[in-house]
Amino acid sequence: MRSPCEEIVWEVLPGIRATIAQELVRRGVSQREVSRLMDVTPAAVSQYVSGKRGYNIVFRDDIREEISRLAEDLMNGDAVDLIERMCEICKKARGEELCPVEIREEQTGLPG
Repeated sequence: MRSPCEEIVWEVLPGIRATIAQELVRRGVSQREVSRLMDVTPAAVSQYVSGKRGYNIVFRDDIREEISRLAEDLMNGDAVDLIERMCEICKKARGEELCPVEIREEQTGLPG
């Protein structure tokens, strides 16, 4: 059994990154540009977009809206502290519970 902190590191944060990457690509941003905006490797973006990494989490609608706003800010070139915004999203996702997100059952055994 994993601790709530492990769930955050292995599931929630990769899920947030994947959702941001998918949202940016959906809006027409190239994977290379997504990589630059998010300060992750192009390979990580490819895995996020293809559903190989960060795919096994489902966020509530309010969290998806926060992620969408972050993607919009990144896309518009607004000054964004990505780490701070991701932390805010993660805190909001957790709320009063330890880890109130739905983790899908089909685990790959690979880290987020």
